[in-house]
Amino acid sequence: MDRAIITTEDGSNTLYIPDLNEPYHSIHGAIQESIHVFIKAGIVHYGQKNIRILEAGFGTGLNAFLTLMEARENQRNVVFHTFEKYPLTPDEVEQLNYPDHFAPENASLFARLHNAPWNEDVVVTPYFTLHKHKADFEEVNFQEYFDIVFFDAFAPDVQPRLWTEDMFAKFYKALKPEGILTTYCVKGTVKRALRNLGFKLKRLPGPPGKREMLRGEKI
Repeated sequence: MDRAIITTEDGSNTLYIPDLNEPYHSIHGAIQESIHVFIKAGIVHYGQKNIRILEAGFGTGLNAFLTLMEARENQRNVVFHTFEKYPLTPDEVEQLNYPDHFAPENASLFARLHNAPWNEDVVVTPYFTLHKHKADFEEVNFQEYFDIVFFDAFAPDVQPRLWTEDMFAKFYKALKPEGILTTYCVKGTVKRALRNLGFKLKRLPGPPGKREMLRGEKI
C-alpha cells in the first residue's frame, strides 16, 4: 500500500493513501482532531481513573500517544488495546512530527509505542500499558472488557465493510455496560447501525473542519 506524508493545518503530519484519496487524520489538523474526538469526548468525558480502551485501528499511533500523555498527566491507569493490519515502516514513523508539538522528551515514548512487540502487554509507562494486535478488526473478540472504544477507521465511503452493524456488534460486545464509543463519523447508516445494537447516541460539536462527531453509550 503506497502512503505519503502530508502536513495538516495545525502543523502536525499524517499519512495519505493516494489510491484511496484518504488521509489517516483530518487535513484540518491531525492532533486537534484526535484530542477533540478521542481524548476530550472519550477519556475526559468518561472521567474514571482506571480505563480500558479498545482502538480501531493503531495507524500512526497518534491516539495512543495522546492517551499515554493524558494518562500520565492525570495519573490514570490505562490499558490500551489496538488493532492494525498494516503497520507503519520505521521510515514513516520517523517522519511523523507529533512529539515536536509537545515536550522533547516525549519523542522516546512515541518511538516506544511503535517499537513495542505485537500481541502482548507492554508497560510503556507506570500509567499506560499497550497491547498491539497485528490483525484486522474481524478478529475483535472480547466480552464486556473495555470502558471506551476509539472507532477511528477510514471513512465509510472508502472502507464500508468496517462500518457495518455486524462489525459494530463486536465492539458493542467488547464494551462494559455504560461504556462509550467515540468516532468522528456521523453518517446516517452508521448512526442506524449503532442504534440497532442498543447504543444511546449523542451528536457533539466536531473538531475543526467538521460540524459534528458522535458518541454512543452502551445501555
